[in-house]
Amino acid sequence: MTSARALVLEEPRRLVPRQFDLPEIGDDDGLLRVEACGLCGTDHEQYTGALPAGFAFVPGHESVGVVEAIGPAAAARWGVQAGDRVAVEVFQSCGTCAECAAGTYRRCVRHGMGDMYGFIPTDKGPGLWGGYAEYQYLAPDSMLLPVPASLAPDVATLFNPLGAGIRWGVTVPGTTIGDVVAVLGPGVRGLSVCAAAKEAGAAFVMVTGVSPQDDERLALAKDFGADLAVDVTQTEPAKALRQAVGRLADVVVDVTAKAPAALAQGVAAARPGGTLVLAGTRGSPDTPGFWPDHIVFKELRILGALGVDAPAYRAALDLLATGRYPFADLPRRCANLDGAEDLVRSMAGEGAPPPVHGVLVP
Repeated sequence: MTSARALVLEEPRRLVPRQFDLPEIGDDDGLLRVEACGLCGTDHEQYTGALPAGFAFVPGHESVGVVEAIGPAAAARWGVQAGDRVAVEVFQSCGTCAECAAGTYRRCVRHGMGDMYGFIPTDKGPGLWGGYAEYQYLAPDSMLLPVPASLAPDVATLFNPLGAGIRWGVTVPGTTIGDVVAVLGPGVRGLSVCAAAKEAGAAFVMVTGVSPQDDERLALAKDFGADLAVDVTQTEPAKALRQAVGRLADVVVDVTAKAPAALAQGVAAARPGGTLVLAGTRGSPDTPGFWPDHIVFKELRILGALGVDAPAYRAALDLLATGRYPFADLPRRCANLDGAEDLVRSMAGEGAPPPVHGVLVP
């Protein structure tokens, strides 16, 4: 095979197929045969134009596949060989700048946010920079994560949301044994935070959502470690916590999307001296019900969390492989390249109801 089929988002709502020449692989790079690519909020925000790019690109940043070709230097650096199944970290790391040396390679001086897989212009050769493709190029500064043999490719794509759950729900806030944790938002990342908090020893986990669109997810939450699922149209999260455990949350993790009122709910649900992690984006400057003085009165610690990191991804793959939580059984919809646009539109809330987990299978 000398070329690969991929989908290119030329502009919002214009996702078109295109053939790309496969690159010649040298000493220091590689090529992935994409088996599955998970979809998240970024995908449909790119598609609808809520997250505009201004250039054409191959989307997809939750790629899992088999190493098709690899140079000897790359194999030694990544610790993988041709034929191995791997997950691809969305960020690239030069490994030498101060940010990379400190482990915050999301802010790599050489790459940063501009070289995220699934958001790189096709004008930059070889163009195959995303998972909406039969093959994805693996640049020298890529980071690969071996996938346990027991995991099917579509399930393995959950390395990204579960990694987010581990970093946002445990690593960033320092969640520990005995904590009460409130999770705002019951999507796949919210469910992942629930599981991660329970694994960290949280004594009680509450997750919130909005009926009726979140009913299915709230019903699933107890299988993923939640002790209480709350419909915020019926009950205030802070009130629900007081009724259930007699106190407020040590840690609140907000993974909602385009839910301006969640910030006020999170502040209210946090105990004095507690921690609030903001990982979901509002998409708006509006914050109804938010009173900044409560941050002062409660002496809250508010932390922003963007992206994940390799340690969290590795922990996520290990946790997925244990089967302790039914991630393999999540309501999942898979589509090939021809059906990708319908799936992305569904994830954006257009057309068919969105699945809990959407996966592109090229």
